[in-house]
Amino acid sequence: MGAETWQVRASACELLSLSLRYPDDALARIVASGEWADAAREIWDALGIALPSDWAAGVEDTELHALRAEATRLFVGAPQAACSPYEGFWRAGDDGVQPLMFVNPHSMAVERFCKDCGLGQAEGAPNEPLDHIATEFELLQHLASVEAGIVEPHPDGPSTGDLPDGGAGAAYERFVTDHLRTFAPRFADRLAVEARVPYYRAVARLLSAYLG
Repeated sequence: MGAETWQVRASACELLSLSLRYPDDALARIVASGEWADAAREIWDALGIALPSDWAAGVEDTELHALRAEATRLFVGAPQAACSPYEGFWRAGDDGVQPLMFVNPHSMAVERFCKDCGLGQAEGAPNEPLDHIATEFELLQHLASVEAGIVEPHPDGPSTGDLPDGGAGAAYERFVTDHLRTFAPRFADRLAVEARVPYYRAVARLLSAYLG
C-alpha cells in the first residue's frame, strides 16, 4: 500500500475521530456549512468507497445545542448511554461481565498498545479511558500518518521499527483487528438505530462504510 493511500486513511480516521467527539462550535460550523459532508465524500471517494447519494441528508439543519443534547443521550446517558463509545463496554458484554471503566482488560490492553506507540493521555486532558472510539481513531490517524511519512513517531517514544509488529502500518492493521473491529461494526449499527438527529445517522453510515 502506497504513501498516498495511507495519507487518505489518516484523513478518514481524523474525520471519524472528530465526528465522534463531544460536539463543539467548530464541528457545528463545518456541519452546518456543508464542509463536513463534502470532506467525507472526497475522502471516501479517494478510498474507493461509494456512499449512498442520501447518506448525509438533513445534516446541515442540525444546530450545536441539538448535537450536544444528542451526543449526551447517545454516548453518556443516565443511567446508561444509548450507544456506548467504549470498546470495554461492548467486550464486557461479550465476556458476560459487568463493564468497568479503566480497569477492564480490554481498556487496559488499548492503553498498553497506545504506550507501545509512544502515545497516552495528553497532559491536562480529561481523564478518559483510551478505548473511546474517537480516541482509537486518533491512534489510527497517527499510525497511518507515520506510515504515510507525513509525521514522525513521537520523539520520546519508540522508533518506527520498534512499533508493534515492527512498523506503523503493521501496528495500524493489528489494532484494527484486535480492537476496532471487535466492537465498532456493532457500535455503528446501534448508532444508526438509536440516532434521532440526521448528523449521527450520517456518522453511523460513514463509519459502516469505512469498516466495510
